[in-house]
Amino acid sequence: MKKAIIIGGTSGIGFELAKILLANGYKVGLTGIENTIIQDLQNSEQNNLEVKYLNCLENEPSKKIKEFIEIVGGLDLLILSAGIGNLNRNRGFDAENKANQLNVLAFTEIADYSYRFFENQGHGHFIAITSVSGLFGSCVAPAYHAAKSYQITYLEGLCQKARKARLAGKAIHVTDIRPGYVKTPMTEGKKMFWAATTEKAGKQIYKNIKNKKEFAYVSRRWLIVAMLIKALPNWLLIRV
Repeated sequence: MKKAIIIGGTSGIGFELAKILLANGYKVGLTGIENTIIQDLQNSEQNNLEVKYLNCLENEPSKKIKEFIEIVGGLDLLILSAGIGNLNRNRGFDAENKANQLNVLAFTEIADYSYRFFENQGHGHFIAITSVSGLFGSCVAPAYHAAKSYQITYLEGLCQKARKARLAGKAIHVTDIRPGYVKTPMTEGKKMFWAATTEKAGKQIYKNIKNKKEFAYVSRRWLIVAMLIKALPNWLLIRV
């Protein structure tokens, strides 16, 4: 039985992916910060499911992940779905830096730990949920867009390392999932363009995981938006 851990898996896209993986024969470990949801899941008596509290803003989340791997009984697949973004209504450095601590610092620690774990093991698949937002800057949420850009670039580097590892006989894969708008509890009540349900997003993400894609847009039509963004001259893009 394959083992998967989803960081930020107690709600939204992460939780939908957990349901899909369980239905496809995985043993799944979920982490999150919603204590009520965690307790409900722990009491659900769901076979092949382990649930633990993990706040990635706390020191050294990689140590907690290492402990969780032992509880789950191994690791073949790690999905990093934790993230935060705030609309910048002059909230200042503290709010922006909190987003950076999760989206940049914690992201880097978890990505680095996961890749090194799989490298030592000789096989494994690391998946991170980034965003179409990483393709351009925004005055509405500058730290969030910048952090997602960082994540995309970082994952490009890990993909290069994984290709070299496969040439050396290690079955290591890295996937960057770039969603557009997805209807989750975090986005409830917001007007969104081309918003996918978590069910639709989950199915597309799982297909890309199975196919071991290096990157993919969810839903697929956001690839059109990405191509347009990349084609726009900078003087026009900053006015969008």
